Amino acid sequence: MSIPLEFAARSPRNDLPFLFVAQAQKEATVNEALARIDALLRPVVEGEAENPPAEPAEGAGWIVGAQAQGEWTGREDALAFRVAGSWMYALPAEGTVVFDRALGALRHWRDGWRTMALPAIPTGGATIDTEAREAIEVLSAQLRVFGLGV
Repeated sequence: MSIPLEFAARSPRNDLPFLFVAQAQKEATVNEALARIDALLRPVVEGEAENPPAEPAEGAGWIVGAQAQGEWTGREDALAFRVAGSWMYALPAEGTVVFDRALGALRHWRDGWRTMALPAIPTGGATIDTEAREAIEVLSAQLRVFGLGV
């Protein structure tokens, strides 16, 4: 017979709440877990902001900026999602990826939020290779279409 696992109050990676035997109001714990899963499964943010928006849409998310103010004070770099009229926060871990609508690109967390900058399209130079330039332009355009650079 296997020994039952003993869980902490919350999951270590995504801070999901666990249910416990004889727990009252289990629906609150389950609903919070579902809201966190919904926000973090394929996260999309409107952009990065220092202050919470005045009238955020339900489910909308942001990256909290470095000079966080108001309700976001002390939550710098966190993901903030509007759920049930309140803010739910998630701390990024190495490898966290979100789609930033304002940039139209993916942002990755690795010691800070990063976005891939695409190379500039070549202009000038002693020897001009138009075929290579066209290939670089097409490649850059395709990377932008897939949100892989700005």
